[in-house]
Amino acid sequence: MDHPKDIYDPKFVADLFDRCSSNYRRWSAISSFGFIAIWRHQCVARLRGAKTSGAAVVDLMAGTGEVWPHLLRRFPDLAQITAIDISHRMHLEALQKLHGKYADRISHFEADALQTDLPSEQADLVVSTFGLKTFNRDQQAVLAAQIARILKPGGRFSLIEASDPKGWALRPLYRFYLDRVLPQVERFFLNGAHDFSMIGDYTRNFGNCLHMADALRQAGLEVEYKTHFFGCATSVAGFKPE
Repeated sequence: MDHPKDIYDPKFVADLFDRCSSNYRRWSAISSFGFIAIWRHQCVARLRGAKTSGAAVVDLMAGTGEVWPHLLRRFPDLAQITAIDISHRMHLEALQKLHGKYADRISHFEADALQTDLPSEQADLVVSTFGLKTFNRDQQAVLAAQIARILKPGGRFSLIEASDPKGWALRPLYRFYLDRVLPQVERFFLNGAHDFSMIGDYTRNFGNCLHMADALRQAGLEVEYKTHFFGCATSVAGFKPE
Protein backbone atom coordinates (compact mmCIF):
# COMPACT_ATOMS: atom_id res chain seq x y z
CA MET A 1 0.00 0.00 0.00
CA ASP A 2 1.20 3.51 -0.80
CA HIS A 3 0.96 6.08 1.96
CA PRO A 4 2.96 9.09 3.15
CA LYS A 5 6.20 8.28 4.93
CA ASP A 6 4.94 9.91 8.12
CA ILE A 7 1.94 7.81 9.16
CA TYR A 8 2.08 9.60 12.53
CA ASP A 9 1.36 13.05 11.15
CA PRO A 10 -1.86 14.24 12.89
CA LYS A 11 -3.49 15.15 9.57
CA PHE A 12 -2.75 11.70 8.14
CA VAL A 13 -4.25 10.06 11.25
CA ALA A 14 -7.32 12.30 11.20
CA ASP A 15 -7.93 11.62 7.51
CA LEU A 16 -7.46 7.87 8.02
CA PHE A 17 -10.11 7.69 10.73
CA ASP A 18 -12.41 10.06 8.86
CA ARG A 19 -12.48 7.54 6.00
CA CYS A 20 -13.16 4.49 8.14
CA SER A 21 -15.46 6.10 10.74
CA SER A 22 -18.77 4.80 9.42
CA ASN A 23 -17.56 1.19 9.51
CA TYR A 24 -15.37 1.42 12.58
CA ARG A 25 -17.62 -0.19 15.20
CA ARG A 26 -18.69 -3.15 13.09
CA TRP A 27 -15.43 -3.79 11.26
CA SER A 28 -13.17 -3.53 14.31
CA ALA A 29 -15.33 -6.09 16.11
CA ILE A 30 -15.34 -8.47 13.13
CA SER A 31 -11.66 -8.16 12.27
CA SER A 32 -10.59 -8.74 15.90
CA PHE A 33 -12.94 -11.75 16.29
CA GLY A 34 -14.58 -9.95 19.20
CA PHE A 35 -11.37 -9.60 21.22
CA ILE A 36 -11.54 -5.81 21.04
CA ALA A 37 -14.61 -5.75 23.33
CA ILE A 38 -12.92 -8.11 25.79
CA TRP A 39 -9.81 -5.95 25.85
CA ARG A 40 -11.82 -2.77 26.44
CA HIS A 41 -13.50 -4.46 29.39
CA GLN A 42 -10.10 -5.53 30.74
CA CYS A 43 -8.73 -2.02 30.30
CA VAL A 44 -11.52 -0.51 32.39
CA ALA A 45 -11.15 -3.30 34.97
CA ARG A 46 -7.55 -2.14 35.54
CA LEU A 47 -8.82 1.11 37.08
CA ARG A 48 -8.64 -0.55 40.50
CA GLY A 49 -8.86 1.64 43.56
CA ALA A 50 -10.25 4.52 41.54
CA LYS A 51 -12.68 7.08 42.86
CA THR A 52 -16.16 6.01 41.77
CA SER A 53 -18.78 8.48 42.96
CA GLY A 54 -18.73 11.74 41.03
CA ALA A 55 -15.63 10.79 39.05
CA ALA A 56 -14.53 12.96 36.13
CA VAL A 57 -13.24 10.77 33.29
CA VAL A 58 -11.17 11.74 30.23
CA ASP A 59 -11.27 9.31 27.28
CA LEU A 60 -8.35 10.00 24.95
CA MET A 61 -8.53 8.98 21.26
CA ALA A 62 -12.14 8.15 22.05
CA GLY A 63 -13.24 7.16 18.55
CA THR A 64 -16.97 6.46 18.48
CA GLY A 65 -17.24 5.76 22.19
CA GLU A 66 -16.99 1.99 22.43
CA VAL A 67 -15.46 2.15 25.89
CA TRP A 68 -18.24 4.29 27.37
CA PRO A 69 -20.64 1.42 28.16
CA HIS A 70 -17.83 -0.37 30.01
CA LEU A 71 -17.06 2.77 32.03
CA LEU A 72 -20.70 3.44 32.86
CA ARG A 73 -21.30 -0.13 33.99
CA ARG A 74 -18.22 -0.16 36.24
CA PHE A 75 -18.71 3.39 37.54
CA PRO A 76 -22.49 4.10 37.42
CA ASP A 77 -22.04 7.16 39.65
CA LEU A 78 -19.36 8.89 37.58
CA ALA A 79 -20.10 12.54 36.91
CA GLN A 80 -18.81 13.16 33.39
CA ILE A 81 -16.89 11.60 30.51
CA THR A 82 -14.88 14.07 28.46
CA ALA A 83 -14.04 12.35 25.16
CA ILE A 84 -11.25 13.62 22.89
CA ASP A 85 -10.67 12.56 19.27
CA ILE A 86 -8.83 14.19 16.35
CA SER A 87 -11.11 12.80 13.62
CA HIS A 88 -14.04 14.97 12.56
CA ARG A 89 -16.02 12.01 11.20
CA MET A 90 -15.39 9.89 14.30
CA HIS A 91 -16.57 12.87 16.31
CA LEU A 92 -19.83 12.98 14.32
CA GLU A 93 -20.34 9.22 14.58
CA ALA A 94 -19.87 9.44 18.35
CA LEU A 95 -22.39 12.24 18.68
CA GLN A 96 -24.94 10.26 16.67
CA LYS A 97 -24.48 7.19 18.83
CA LEU A 98 -24.27 8.62 22.34
CA HIS A 99 -25.77 6.12 24.71
CA GLY A 100 -29.36 7.28 25.29
CA LYS A 101 -29.98 8.37 28.85
CA TYR A 102 -26.23 8.83 29.41
CA ALA A 103 -25.81 11.42 26.65
CA ASP A 104 -25.88 14.31 29.11
CA ARG A 105 -22.89 12.78 30.94
CA ILE A 106 -20.63 12.66 27.86
CA SER A 107 -18.91 15.64 26.25
CA HIS A 108 -17.08 14.92 22.99
CA PHE A 109 -14.42 17.32 21.71
CA GLU A 110 -12.65 17.26 18.36
CA ALA A 111 -9.02 17.85 19.29
CA ASP A 112 -5.49 16.48 19.10
CA ALA A 113 -4.75 14.62 22.35
CA LEU A 114 -1.15 15.85 22.17
CA GLN A 115 -2.23 19.47 22.26
CA THR A 116 -5.42 19.41 24.29
CA ASP A 117 -6.01 22.45 26.46
CA LEU A 118 -7.93 20.52 29.11
CA PRO A 119 -7.37 22.08 32.54
CA SER A 120 -4.62 20.63 34.68
CA GLU A 121 -5.60 18.17 37.43
CA GLN A 122 -9.19 17.87 36.27
CA ALA A 123 -9.48 14.10 35.78
CA ASP A 124 -10.03 11.38 38.36
CA LEU A 125 -9.64 8.79 35.60
CA VAL A 126 -7.94 8.77 32.19
CA VAL A 127 -8.58 5.93 29.75
CA SER A 128 -7.57 5.16 26.18
CA THR A 129 -8.41 2.11 24.09
CA PHE A 130 -6.54 1.44 20.84
CA GLY A 131 -5.25 4.92 20.08
CA LEU A 132 -1.64 4.64 21.26
CA LYS A 133 -0.35 2.90 18.12
CA THR A 134 -0.95 6.05 16.07
CA PHE A 135 1.81 7.84 18.02
CA ASN A 136 5.53 7.44 17.50
CA ARG A 137 7.85 7.31 20.49
CA ASP A 138 8.40 11.05 20.73
CA GLN A 139 4.65 11.61 20.58
CA GLN A 140 4.10 8.99 23.28
CA ALA A 141 6.34 11.02 25.58
CA VAL A 142 4.22 14.11 24.90
CA LEU A 143 1.03 12.14 25.53
CA ALA A 144 2.42 10.78 28.80
CA ALA A 145 3.14 14.33 29.97
CA GLN A 146 -0.41 15.35 29.04
CA ILE A 147 -1.87 12.47 31.03
CA ALA A 148 0.25 13.39 34.05
CA ARG A 149 -0.85 17.01 33.71
CA ILE A 150 -4.60 16.43 33.50
CA LEU A 151 -4.78 13.76 36.24
CA LYS A 152 -5.60 14.85 39.76
CA PRO A 153 -3.18 13.67 42.47
CA GLY A 154 -4.31 10.14 43.25
CA GLY A 155 -6.07 9.88 39.88
CA ARG A 156 -5.93 6.61 37.94
CA PHE A 157 -5.26 5.79 34.31
CA SER A 158 -5.55 2.72 32.08
CA LEU A 159 -4.46 2.47 28.43
CA ILE A 160 -4.59 -0.56 26.12
CA GLU A 161 -3.32 -1.16 22.60
CA ALA A 162 -3.12 -3.90 19.97
CA SER A 163 0.48 -5.10 19.92
CA ASP A 164 3.01 -7.30 18.14
CA PRO A 165 3.33 -10.55 20.15
CA LYS A 166 7.03 -11.23 19.61
CA GLY A 167 8.05 -14.56 21.11
CA TRP A 168 4.61 -16.12 20.69
CA ALA A 169 4.71 -19.36 18.68
CA LEU A 170 1.70 -18.30 16.62
CA ARG A 171 3.04 -14.82 15.85
CA PRO A 172 3.74 -15.68 12.17
CA LEU A 173 0.07 -16.61 11.73
CA TYR A 174 -1.00 -13.44 13.55
CA ARG A 175 1.22 -11.30 11.32
CA PHE A 176 0.03 -13.10 8.20
CA TYR A 177 -3.54 -12.28 9.16
CA LEU A 178 -2.80 -8.59 9.81
CA ASP A 179 -0.43 -8.04 6.89
CA ARG A 180 -1.92 -10.24 4.16
CA VAL A 181 -5.43 -11.50 4.95
CA LEU A 182 -6.99 -8.40 6.50
CA PRO A 183 -6.08 -6.06 3.60
CA GLN A 184 -7.62 -8.46 1.08
CA VAL A 185 -10.80 -8.98 3.11
CA GLU A 186 -11.14 -5.23 3.60
CA ARG A 187 -10.71 -4.48 -0.10
CA PHE A 188 -13.34 -7.09 -0.98
CA PHE A 189 -15.97 -6.10 1.59
CA LEU A 190 -15.31 -2.35 1.85
CA ASN A 191 -15.09 -1.38 -1.81
CA GLY A 192 -11.32 -1.45 -2.10
CA ALA A 193 -10.58 0.35 1.18
CA HIS A 194 -7.27 -0.23 2.89
CA ASP A 195 -7.69 1.86 6.02
CA PHE A 196 -8.23 -0.81 8.68
CA SER A 197 -5.32 -2.81 7.30
CA MET A 198 -3.04 0.03 8.47
CA ILE A 199 -3.20 -1.76 11.83
CA GLY A 200 -0.49 -4.05 10.43
CA ASP A 201 1.94 -1.16 9.95
CA TYR A 202 1.00 0.51 13.21
CA THR A 203 1.26 -2.59 15.41
CA ARG A 204 4.58 -3.65 13.89
CA ASN A 205 6.05 -0.21 14.58
CA PHE A 206 4.41 0.11 17.99
CA GLY A 207 5.59 -3.22 19.33
CA ASN A 208 3.98 -3.05 22.75
CA CYS A 209 3.22 -0.67 25.61
CA LEU A 210 6.64 -0.95 27.27
CA HIS A 211 7.87 2.33 25.80
CA MET A 212 4.66 4.08 26.86
CA ALA A 213 5.16 2.66 30.35
CA ASP A 214 8.63 4.20 30.49
CA ALA A 215 7.28 7.53 29.21
CA LEU A 216 4.58 7.56 31.89
CA ARG A 217 7.16 6.83 34.59
CA GLN A 218 9.34 9.66 33.28
CA ALA A 219 6.26 11.90 33.61
CA GLY A 220 6.06 11.03 37.31
CA LEU A 221 3.34 8.37 37.30
CA GLU A 222 3.27 4.94 38.95
CA VAL A 223 2.84 2.30 36.22
CA GLU A 224 2.09 -1.43 35.89
CA TYR A 225 2.48 -3.16 32.51
CA LYS A 226 0.38 -6.16 31.44
CA THR A 227 0.06 -8.44 28.42
CA HIS A 228 -3.26 -9.76 27.08
CA PHE A 229 -3.79 -12.94 25.03
CA PHE A 230 -0.13 -13.87 24.52
CA GLY A 231 0.82 -10.23 23.84
CA CYS A 232 -1.66 -9.53 21.04
CA ALA A 233 -2.63 -6.57 23.22
CA THR A 234 -0.71 -4.86 26.01
CA SER A 235 -1.78 -2.30 28.58
CA VAL A 236 -0.42 0.13 31.13
CA ALA A 237 -2.29 1.24 34.24
CA GLY A 238 -1.45 3.14 37.36
CA PHE A 239 -1.90 6.38 39.23
CA LYS A 240 -0.54 9.85 39.88
CA PRO A 241 1.09 9.99 43.34
CA GLU A 242 -0.58 12.17 45.92
